[in-house]
Amino acid sequence: MEQIEIFEIPSPCRGICEVNNRGYCKGCFRSREERFHWHALTEQQKRKVIELCAQRQKRVMAAKKRAGDVQPEDIQHSAEQDDFFKSDT
Repeated sequence: MEQIEIFEIPSPCRGICEVNNRGYCKGCFRSREERFHWHALTEQQKRKVIELCAQRQKRVMAAKKRAGDVQPEDIQHSAEQDDFFKSDT
């Protein structure tokens, strides 16, 4: 059973809108498809995208920490990243 949402899940956009070397936004960590199709996604899909973005951000921060390159404004990620629009097959 899907939970009923009272409030719409807002876009995680931070207004940075630059793409990293893996094709993910440096501000919100969404893929191009996730950004372009945000308004067409269901609330459940939006929650999944936000979860994926958090995972991506953690990877970037871990990689920067290992490299000793963490800046206060850099709370973000790298490595292999999941993508909501890529199939598992």
